[in-house]
Amino acid sequence: MTRKLFGTDGVRGTANTDPMTPDLALRLGAAVGRHFRREHQGVHRVVIGKDTRLSGYMFENALTAGLTSTGMNVLLLGPVPTPAVGLLTPSMRADLGIMISASHNPAHDNGIKFFGPDGFKLSDAVETQIEALMNEGPKLAAPENIGRAKRIDDGRFRYQERVKSTLPHGLRLDGMKVVIDCANGAAYKTAPEVLWELGATVVAIGTAPNGLNINADCGSTKPQTAAEAVVAHGADVGICLDGDADRIILIDETGKVADGDQIMALMAARWAEEERLKGGALVATVMSNLGLERFMDAKGLRLERTKVGDRYVVEAMRAHGYNLGGEQSGHIVMTDYATTGDGLMAGLQFLAEMVRTGQPASTLTRCFEPVPQLLKNVRYAAGQTPLETLAVQQAIASAEADLVGKGRLLIRKSGTEPLIRVMAECEDEGLLTQVVDGIVAEVEAATG
Repeated sequence: MTRKLFGTDGVRGTANTDPMTPDLALRLGAAVGRHFRREHQGVHRVVIGKDTRLSGYMFENALTAGLTSTGMNVLLLGPVPTPAVGLLTPSMRADLGIMISASHNPAHDNGIKFFGPDGFKLSDAVETQIEALMNEGPKLAAPENIGRAKRIDDGRFRYQERVKSTLPHGLRLDGMKVVIDCANGAAYKTAPEVLWELGATVVAIGTAPNGLNINADCGSTKPQTAAEAVVAHGADVGICLDGDADRIILIDETGKVADGDQIMALMAARWAEEERLKGGALVATVMSNLGLERFMDAKGLRLERTKVGDRYVVEAMRAHGYNLGGEQSGHIVMTDYATTGDGLMAGLQFLAEMVRTGQPASTLTRCFEPVPQLLKNVRYAAGQTPLETLAVQQAIASAEADLVGKGRLLIRKSGTEPLIRVMAECEDEGLLTQVVDGIVAEVEAATG
């Protein structure tokens, strides 16, 4: 059986529109509750966190109903970053963790991500089993065994203390001015508080969520707002999180943007110097820049690539014993500290390096010269299969032939949105634009 409901990061879609409906959340809660009651003995417990989307209340209630109907006790964390759920699931001895979030997507979308009792995201195999249980229908608990729901008020503070503990003992950020863009999302309280407690002068933006403005012209997908704030306030650095705070984009003191590849390069080189980089390798996806691969080679280190999705990065890290990985989009995974990407934690590691070296952000975010890379997205409608049309396949074949020995091409469907992503890398920027635009034009024609 193949997965139909789950994408690269849980279940995601437009809220209150099929399949992302309260009914789906109810049935999904009952199925996942049934699965984990079957797998684990004793008291059954699940923690649920969410970001700041208006629809989060609706999905939180529906999931709670489905889970308690199977005998699961539900602990509600309220708005917390996704990595907080990964941390608190094993800490609270839960069978399961759930995050209600569509990450960097706009407010009208929402999603449901699952974590196992070890705090790591579920595998494709387990998600396939859960889908099968949804098709079978619920297995309801006896009336006396229905689960209970309870609000947990200090989950955010437990997470904040964990994040601060990842810095060297006694390290402070005194004298450093930091712009923090919380994307009107899950870290709107957490991130500014952590930075302030560590001594930084904090300029906080994207901290006024109203349920509808998450990721709206702010956050890691729209770093221009933070870049303007860095320059206007004379800040040393800017940190941009996304809606659920599991990814980071950095802004240097000049307002220039640095992506996850530059952050990973800095951390890999530093950890290798300290003999902390397990296996001498960094795990990244096929989207990471060729410049990062060349940088790692020059350091005598390896870049291991996976398909797109931070959970695939984590699976590869765990399979081979590596402890650093991530994505160009800003998921930075440090399994010595966390079970999933953590934007705030990665940001603190970068600030610690600024303190240690005394170097400005503009120096530390220029580890390598990236190969010119162009990414364009084409939206398609339900039921359309543009990549299967002859014209698109011919355009792709022609582009691949043009790039032989000069660059690389990657065409894929997004796992979180109805988009075809067309990405190419090439030193010849004219050829780069030509091949990407040629494929995009054919995909657009195929979608009408």
